[in-house]
Amino acid sequence: MILRGGSDSFRSCRAIHQCLVQGLREAGLPEAAITLVPTRDRAAVGLMLTGLNGGIDVIVPRGGKSLVGRVEAEARVPVFAHLEGVNHIYVDASAKLDMAKSVVLNAKMRRPGVCGAVETLLIDRGAAATKLKPLIELLIEAGCEVRGDDIVQGVDARVKPASDEDWTTEYEDAIISAKIVDSLDEAIAHIQNHGSHHTDAIVTEDAAAAQRFLNEVDSAIVLHNASTQFADGGEFGFGAEIGIATGKFHARGPVGAEQLTSFKYRVHGTGQTRP
Repeated sequence: MILRGGSDSFRSCRAIHQCLVQGLREAGLPEAAITLVPTRDRAAVGLMLTGLNGGIDVIVPRGGKSLVGRVEAEARVPVFAHLEGVNHIYVDASAKLDMAKSVVLNAKMRRPGVCGAVETLLIDRGAAATKLKPLIELLIEAGCEVRGDDIVQGVDARVKPASDEDWTTEYEDAIISAKIVDSLDEAIAHIQNHGSHHTDAIVTEDAAAAQRFLNEVDSAIVLHNASTQFADGGEFGFGAEIGIATGKFHARGPVGAEQLTSFKYRVHGTGQTRP
């Protein structure tokens, strides 16, 4: 493993690396198993992206959009891209209000800054009369800023108008955008056009609607009647999480040690030949 931290955390990374080396030593493992790039020079990143003449098998970029974008554009080795979590919850007309309130509040306010936090709330027009106002009031009273379309603004004066940019924003804060959609089809289309293929959820008692959502929303994690904050390697039983891959090669979703590992087939024979 080769670690390369940001320039602002250079000395912290060195201290953490020293702890890792001490752990390797005490476990009787090679100290060189985990190394640290000993410079702030960004040219080192470029060298790593070339694969170091076969010395690097896969790259896992964790950071801002510019870093992930550069890695995806320049890397000559496989990349587990961990991009932003522009996550959605769609509240269907058949959803139970109490469940919707519990799921939406947890998905946004448990930890607003994590990648699994919901950023956009989509509410079916058929649910608006009974569920829109309670959900919006619940969020605002919990300290969440709501930015909504005209209908959402109409149920509470504290709602701010949503801009086009809001539908594609990962707030990483106690802010959520909210919108009325006419159907499941419109909800799926909105998620496809504005989401990041990270984590999206539906709240519904309609089994057919749930199945369509889970099948047709092209995200690494899709949930039915559960909070998006379950997007976590530990919750999936994968141990320590390296990231949540939003691409499709070869592991997608939470990435742990097993997902990071490649395959090798060892075949034992006793002289067999293939006819």
